[in-house]
Amino acid sequence: MSRNRFYVTTAIDYANGDPHLGHAFEKIGADAIARYHRLLGEEVRFCMGMDEHGQKVAQAAAAEGVSPQELVDGLAARFRALWERLEVSNDRWVRTTDAHHKKGVRALIERIFERNPDDFYEQTYEGWYCVGCELFKRENEIQDGRCVLHPTRELQWSEERNWFFRLSRYQEFLRAHFEARPDFLRPESRRNEILALIDSGLEDISVTRARLSWAIPFPRPTSDGVEQGTWVWFDALPNYLTDTGYPDGDWEAWWPAQLHVVGKDITRLHAVIWPAMLESAGLPLPEHVWGHGFVTLGGERFSKSAGVRLDLNEAIDRFGPDAFRYFLLREVSWDADGAFSWERFTERYTSELANGLGNLASRTVSMVEKYREGMVPKAEPTGLDAGVPRVLAAFRKAMDANLLHEGAAAAYELVSAANAFVQETAPWKLAKDPERAAELDGVLASMVRALAVAAVLFAPFMPSKTEALWQRLGSGSAMPPLEELEALTVDGWKVGAGEVLFPRPDLSAKV
Repeated sequence: MSRNRFYVTTAIDYANGDPHLGHAFEKIGADAIARYHRLLGEEVRFCMGMDEHGQKVAQAAAAEGVSPQELVDGLAARFRALWERLEVSNDRWVRTTDAHHKKGVRALIERIFERNPDDFYEQTYEGWYCVGCELFKRENEIQDGRCVLHPTRELQWSEERNWFFRLSRYQEFLRAHFEARPDFLRPESRRNEILALIDSGLEDISVTRARLSWAIPFPRPTSDGVEQGTWVWFDALPNYLTDTGYPDGDWEAWWPAQLHVVGKDITRLHAVIWPAMLESAGLPLPEHVWGHGFVTLGGERFSKSAGVRLDLNEAIDRFGPDAFRYFLLREVSWDADGAFSWERFTERYTSELANGLGNLASRTVSMVEKYREGMVPKAEPTGLDAGVPRVLAAFRKAMDANLLHEGAAAAYELVSAANAFVQETAPWKLAKDPERAAELDGVLASMVRALAVAAVLFAPFMPSKTEALWQRLGSGSAMPPLEELEALTVDGWKVGAGEVLFPRPDLSAKV
């Protein structure tokens, strides 16, 4: 792949319930990463989608009295509508019920049969199965007789003859890969967890299910002639590959992916099983996997089955999509767990967006219009300009490391510095003294430049509001790539007033 291309994916969402805050956190975060790489001048491929097969989907459809296809069609539409409302800029959308995806999964399985036929074998298996995870569970994953991730669901004892994948064969390969590529799985806490799992010994996995009709048929029946359905994860994981066109066309132009963004609960599947499948098939591994944490509400993880939920549309309606995006990625560490609360949402919005960025934009445009008829003057740099390179370096460092919360903090640091600069220089006082006109020019130009740089840095987090701000500053051109920000000049720009970017909330209202 060209070094100027960046292929990023998210986990495809399981089609058994409506999207929740955990889904939104992942998609908004991946979108910020995709938008950042576009600012770097890279050609970005950003894939999301729906995981639509499996026992859980079949059960949910039966409970609603509809066919599985009807269920997943409706859910896919609702998921897509929400991502569009949140301005998620994915240009790819995979559904595992798509004909091409089914073809790609079968091709990948057949490739493994051809290259390493001993990697598949038949065996009768018995064990506790979690429909919520669509996984057989180990003893250390069961507490009080239930899956630790789905404590409201009863485990099902399953005994049947299946096709197995010889995962144990790839234990040493995976250990060597992790040692050779320390940044393959991040953050470090996830890497340590998976290394411990590998060191504890990998077990072969059942990759088919008997009596499962809502699945991609496994290419080969068992020796007793029983047709099998492909295990949902052996179907879902290849979506990152099938989206490139595999096995047809120029799929190698986009494979391997540069980054898989997934939740920490499925890092084992993406950092152990998926690499082993690709190695067995003789295909390149993804360059990086990022396992983000959970967003909790009142200390509990969002979950349909556990009844812990928040109305996403209500949260978005509170201050708008951009503010919601910013709050999640500013408040919740991208490398750890975090919490959502209405109180913190209102506090951050008020202090950083309404009183911070919004107020800076309003007063800057107002003063340039009042004192210079809206035309940004040409002037010598000020101390505010001198601090821009340091902010840019901090922003780049954070975003290159996928530490989105730190990237947002670096961008806001410039806003704080600019607001402090305004108070220190008091341009309204300078305007009263004609002999200090050049000094006033410098202050106004620096304020506009700081706003312009901030608009670009905040663009991955708040795409619509920052575009509105950029247009208000009157450059007459599109936002520049990051590499041009340090030398950005703003003289001659024609600013214009507009609607308040972030209206101050009624703090007497219930939060």
